[in-house]
Amino acid sequence: MASDSTFDVVSKVDKQEVSNALNQAQKEIAQRYDFKGVGAEIDFSGENILIKANAEERAKAVLDVFESKLVKRGISLKSLDAGEPFASGKEYRIEASIKEGIAQDVAKKITKLIREEGPKSVKAVIQGDELRVSSKSRDDLQETMQLLRGFEDADLQFVNLR
Repeated sequence: MASDSTFDVVSKVDKQEVSNALNQAQKEIAQRYDFKGVGAEIDFSGENILIKANAEERAKAVLDVFESKLVKRGISLKSLDAGEPFASGKEYRIEASIKEGIAQDVAKKITKLIREEGPKSVKAVIQGDELRVSSKSRDDLQETMQLLRGFEDADLQFVNLR
């Protein structure tokens, strides 16, 4: 059993890069002419991001600016969980959050994918908010990584290849 090779599948986001992207978005929103006088702003409070504007399309435009800043900083949009605009008094709001860790239902989808489409020698075990994938063959592990790179539901990284 000690001869098994393993790697961990995780979903992590660099908080500093998110903060930098948010600051860049705030600066751009403050300077752009089309956001003047529409009450457009974006704030970060703990884990949640709150976008406000006086019109639904302006709120979506602020979200679009923030998404472009995330992409420029190398953060996948799969990590951003943004809701639909909703009216709150005289303004529209969008609540968003950054997803970290692999949710239980997504982890089950990943293990099912590995079981069905991956090499037969590969085993996947859910460990909290990450997955441990093991096999006797390192080539099978590499093949599994390739399979998981096309996974759509979450932004996955592979760490601790042993």
